[in-house]
Amino acid sequence: MNALTSIDGRLGFGAAGFGNLFAERSKEQVHQIAEAAWDAGMRYFDTAPHYGLGLSERRLGAFLATKPREEFVLSTKVGRLLTPVSNPTGALDLANDFHVPADHERVQDYTAGGIRRSIEDSLERLGLDRIDIAYLHDPDKAEIGLDAALDQALPALEQLRAEGIVEAVGVGSMSTAAMVAAVRRADLDVLMCAGRYTLLEQGAAAELLPLCLERDVRVVTASIFNSGLLARATPSRSGRYEYGAVPPELYERAVAIAAVCARHGVELPTAALQYTLRHPAVAAVVVGISRLEQVAQNNERMAVPVPDRLWSDLAAEGLIPA
Repeated sequence: MNALTSIDGRLGFGAAGFGNLFAERSKEQVHQIAEAAWDAGMRYFDTAPHYGLGLSERRLGAFLATKPREEFVLSTKVGRLLTPVSNPTGALDLANDFHVPADHERVQDYTAGGIRRSIEDSLERLGLDRIDIAYLHDPDKAEIGLDAALDQALPALEQLRAEGIVEAVGVGSMSTAAMVAAVRRADLDVLMCAGRYTLLEQGAAAELLPLCLERDVRVVTASIFNSGLLARATPSRSGRYEYGAVPPELYERAVAIAAVCARHGVELPTAALQYTLRHPAVAAVVVGISRLEQVAQNNERMAVPVPDRLWSDLAAEGLIPA
C-alpha cells in the first residue's frame, strides 16, 4: 500500500485527544472512539510524541495493533524527544493542556541522531512495525532557529526514507513561512498545514500551495475548524482561536461565512470540512476527534452535498479566493 495515494481524498483521525488533551479520557473511552472511527471507514491516523507525553502514541498503537497493518496509514512526528523527569512532583502537564502526569519533559533535538531516536522511541511506544509518514513537528518553534532546525532535520528525514525506515517525510506546522522554507530546501513528500488553509483563512494559498503543486508535495490540512470557531453552525464570540481569544475581525468573518452557508442550507462545519479538499494540492484533511459523537458527525458532514453556488457566493463576497 502506498501511504500517500491511499490517503487521497480521505478524512483522517487526529489523535491528540488520546493524549488527554483538555480533559482526561479512560482507556475504554479511547478504544470505543477508535473502533467507531474504524467502523466508519477512517484509515489514516495521526499522532505525535508531544500529545500527552507519549500517551496518544501508546493508546493509538494498542488499538491499531488489532487491525491489519496493510489497511491503515500512520503518521507521527519528530523534533521533540521525551526524557524522564528526575524528580516528578505528580503535577499534570497542564501548561501544554494535557491531563497527564508531567513525568517526562520535551527536549528539542533536530540532529540526525535525535531524529532517528525519535522514530525508534515512537515505534516502541506504538508497538507497531513501521511508521508510514514522519513529520518534522513545528520547526518554527525551534530554540536553535528555523533555518538551523531545517538544515539538521530534513536531511536526517530524507536518510530515514532512503533506508526504508519511513515511507514518506514532511513537515507539520502552523507557519506558512516555515513550510515554504522546508519545501524549497528538501525533497519532501507531504506537509501537514495546520490552520493556515481553512474556510476562514487562506494564507497558504498565495505561495505555499502553488509551490507544493510545482514540487509534487501533497498537503494534509489540519486545524480546519480554527480551534473550534468553525465547528458550530453559529460562531461564538467567546470561543478560542489558537492560543487565545478570537480576534474581532476573524469573528466577523466567520459570522459572514456562516450566513452564506445558511442561505444554501449548509451548516458552517460541513463547509469548513469540505472546503480544503477542493484545492488540487490538498490530499486529505485531518480532524481531531476526542468524543464518540464526533466520529459519526464528521463522517456525515463529509457526505453532505455542497452546491457549487455556495463557493462562488463566498468568493463573490470576498470571503474566499475566487
